[in-house]
Amino acid sequence: MRAVVQRAARAAVSVDGKITGEIVGGLCILLGVGTGDGPDDAEWLADKIVNLRMFEDDDGKMNRSLLETGGGALVVSQFTLYGDCRRGRRPSFTGAAGAEEGKRLYEHFVERVRRRGVETACGVFQTHMLVEIVNDGPVTLILDTPRAEQDAKKEWDNREPKHKRHEV
Repeated sequence: MRAVVQRAARAAVSVDGKITGEIVGGLCILLGVGTGDGPDDAEWLADKIVNLRMFEDDDGKMNRSLLETGGGALVVSQFTLYGDCRRGRRPSFTGAAGAEEGKRLYEHFVERVRRRGVETACGVFQTHMLVEIVNDGPVTLILDTPRAEQDAKKEWDNREPKHKRHEV
Protein backbone atom coordinates (compact mmCIF):
# COMPACT_ATOMS: atom_id res chain seq x y z
CA MET A 1 0.00 0.00 0.00
CA ARG A 2 1.10 3.52 -0.67
CA ALA A 3 -0.13 6.73 0.93
CA VAL A 4 0.44 10.41 0.37
CA VAL A 5 -0.28 12.02 3.73
CA GLN A 6 -0.79 15.76 4.03
CA ARG A 7 -1.26 17.75 7.19
CA ALA A 8 -4.40 19.72 6.46
CA ALA A 9 -6.03 22.78 7.96
CA ARG A 10 -9.08 21.67 5.97
CA ALA A 11 -9.81 19.00 3.39
CA ALA A 12 -12.94 17.99 1.52
CA VAL A 13 -13.95 15.62 -1.24
CA SER A 14 -17.02 15.97 -3.42
CA VAL A 15 -18.81 13.88 -6.02
CA ASP A 16 -21.26 15.43 -8.47
CA GLY A 17 -21.17 18.72 -6.56
CA LYS A 18 -21.99 17.13 -3.17
CA ILE A 19 -19.46 16.95 -0.36
CA THR A 20 -19.03 13.29 0.65
CA GLY A 21 -16.32 13.83 3.26
CA GLU A 22 -14.74 16.77 5.03
CA ILE A 23 -12.38 17.47 7.91
CA VAL A 24 -11.20 20.62 9.66
CA GLY A 25 -7.73 19.99 11.03
CA GLY A 26 -6.01 16.65 10.64
CA LEU A 27 -4.68 14.56 7.79
CA CYS A 28 -5.72 14.07 4.19
CA ILE A 29 -4.66 10.57 3.15
CA LEU A 30 -4.52 9.67 -0.53
CA LEU A 31 -4.43 5.86 -0.49
CA GLY A 32 -3.31 3.48 -3.20
CA VAL A 33 -3.67 -0.29 -2.99
CA GLY A 34 -1.17 -2.41 -4.90
CA THR A 35 -1.29 -5.94 -6.27
CA GLY A 36 -0.39 -8.36 -3.50
CA ASP A 37 -1.45 -6.06 -0.67
CA GLY A 38 -3.39 -7.60 2.18
CA PRO A 39 -5.09 -6.81 5.48
CA ASP A 40 -1.74 -6.78 7.32
CA ASP A 41 -0.56 -3.97 5.04
CA ALA A 42 -3.69 -1.93 5.85
CA GLU A 43 -3.20 -2.56 9.57
CA TRP A 44 0.48 -1.55 9.47
CA LEU A 45 -0.20 1.61 7.45
CA ALA A 46 -3.15 2.73 9.59
CA ASP A 47 -1.08 2.34 12.77
CA LYS A 48 1.89 4.13 11.22
CA ILE A 49 -0.16 7.11 10.00
CA VAL A 50 -2.23 7.79 13.12
CA ASN A 51 0.92 7.65 15.28
CA LEU A 52 3.20 9.58 12.92
CA ARG A 53 4.40 12.79 14.55
CA MET A 54 3.37 15.33 11.90
CA PHE A 55 1.94 18.04 14.15
CA GLU A 56 3.81 20.72 16.05
CA ASP A 57 4.18 20.78 19.80
CA ASP A 58 4.41 23.96 21.90
CA ASP A 59 8.04 24.41 20.79
CA GLY A 60 7.16 24.26 17.08
CA LYS A 61 8.67 20.79 16.57
CA MET A 62 6.80 18.00 14.81
CA ASN A 63 6.29 15.88 17.93
CA ARG A 64 2.54 15.25 18.05
CA SER A 65 0.51 12.58 16.27
CA LEU A 66 -3.00 12.64 14.90
CA LEU A 67 -4.11 10.68 17.95
CA GLU A 68 -2.58 13.28 20.26
CA THR A 69 -4.12 16.27 18.47
CA GLY A 70 -7.59 14.78 18.09
CA GLY A 71 -7.67 15.74 14.39
CA GLY A 72 -9.67 13.96 11.73
CA ALA A 73 -8.66 11.96 8.68
CA LEU A 74 -10.00 12.30 5.16
CA VAL A 75 -9.18 9.11 3.24
CA VAL A 76 -9.42 9.23 -0.55
CA SER A 77 -8.75 6.20 -2.74
CA GLN A 78 -6.22 6.92 -5.47
CA PHE A 79 -5.07 4.02 -7.63
CA THR A 80 -2.95 6.43 -9.69
CA LEU A 81 -0.38 6.35 -6.87
CA TYR A 82 0.67 3.08 -8.52
CA GLY A 83 1.14 4.73 -11.91
CA ASP A 84 4.45 3.66 -13.45
CA CYS A 85 5.82 6.43 -15.67
CA ARG A 86 9.28 5.01 -16.34
CA ARG A 87 8.55 3.93 -19.89
CA GLY A 88 6.75 5.81 -22.61
CA ARG A 89 4.41 8.71 -22.07
CA ARG A 90 1.33 6.92 -20.76
CA PRO A 91 1.40 5.65 -17.17
CA SER A 92 0.95 1.93 -16.61
CA PHE A 93 -1.30 0.96 -13.72
CA THR A 94 -0.49 -2.76 -13.63
CA GLY A 95 0.91 -2.33 -10.10
CA ALA A 96 -2.48 -1.22 -8.76
CA ALA A 97 -4.84 -3.78 -7.27
CA GLY A 98 -8.04 -4.61 -9.13
CA ALA A 99 -11.19 -2.71 -8.23
CA GLU A 100 -12.74 -5.39 -6.01
CA GLU A 101 -9.58 -6.06 -4.00
CA GLY A 102 -8.72 -2.35 -3.89
CA LYS A 103 -12.11 -1.46 -2.46
CA ARG A 104 -11.95 -4.23 0.13
CA LEU A 105 -8.54 -3.10 1.39
CA TYR A 106 -9.43 0.61 1.20
CA GLU A 107 -12.45 -0.04 3.43
CA HIS A 108 -10.33 -2.22 5.72
CA PHE A 109 -7.81 0.63 6.08
CA VAL A 110 -10.58 3.16 6.85
CA GLU A 111 -12.03 0.84 9.49
CA ARG A 112 -8.59 0.41 11.09
CA VAL A 113 -8.12 4.18 11.32
CA ARG A 114 -11.59 4.55 12.88
CA ARG A 115 -10.90 1.77 15.40
CA ARG A 116 -7.97 3.80 16.67
CA GLY A 117 -10.40 6.58 17.62
CA VAL A 118 -9.89 8.94 14.69
CA GLU A 119 -12.94 10.64 13.20
CA THR A 120 -12.68 9.57 9.56
CA ALA A 121 -14.35 10.92 6.43
CA CYS A 122 -14.10 9.33 2.99
CA GLY A 123 -14.41 9.82 -0.70
CA VAL A 124 -16.39 7.43 -2.91
CA PHE A 125 -14.37 4.52 -4.23
CA GLN A 126 -13.97 4.23 -8.02
CA THR A 127 -15.70 7.55 -8.67
CA HIS A 128 -14.50 10.82 -10.17
CA MET A 129 -13.94 13.09 -7.19
CA LEU A 130 -12.85 16.66 -6.60
CA VAL A 131 -10.48 16.90 -3.65
CA GLU A 132 -9.70 20.17 -1.91
CA ILE A 133 -6.75 20.20 0.46
CA VAL A 134 -5.52 23.19 2.42
CA ASN A 135 -2.07 21.81 3.20
CA ASP A 136 -0.84 23.07 6.56
CA GLY A 137 2.88 23.81 6.58
CA PRO A 138 3.02 22.50 3.90
CA VAL A 139 3.71 19.07 5.34
CA THR A 140 3.45 16.11 2.95
CA LEU A 141 4.88 12.62 3.43
CA ILE A 142 4.85 9.56 1.16
CA LEU A 143 4.60 6.17 2.86
CA ASP A 144 4.93 2.68 1.45
CA THR A 145 4.23 -0.44 3.46
CA PRO A 146 7.37 -2.54 3.95
CA ARG A 147 6.17 -5.12 1.40
CA ALA A 148 5.41 -2.46 -1.21
CA GLU A 149 8.83 -0.93 -0.66
CA GLN A 150 10.52 -4.33 -1.11
CA ASP A 151 8.52 -5.04 -4.29
CA ALA A 152 9.45 -1.66 -5.76
CA LYS A 153 13.13 -2.25 -4.99
CA LYS A 154 13.05 -5.73 -6.61
CA GLU A 155 11.34 -4.34 -9.70
CA TRP A 156 13.89 -1.54 -9.94
CA ASP A 157 16.84 -3.91 -9.49
CA ASN A 158 15.50 -6.36 -12.12
CA ARG A 159 14.66 -3.82 -14.78
CA GLU A 160 16.33 -4.14 -18.16
CA PRO A 161 18.22 -1.13 -19.40
CA LYS A 162 16.48 0.53 -22.32
CA HIS A 163 19.73 0.99 -24.24
CA LYS A 164 22.74 -1.22 -23.72
CA ARG A 165 26.15 0.38 -23.67
CA HIS A 166 28.48 -0.48 -26.51
CA GLU A 167 32.06 -1.11 -25.60
CA VAL A 168 34.60 0.78 -27.75
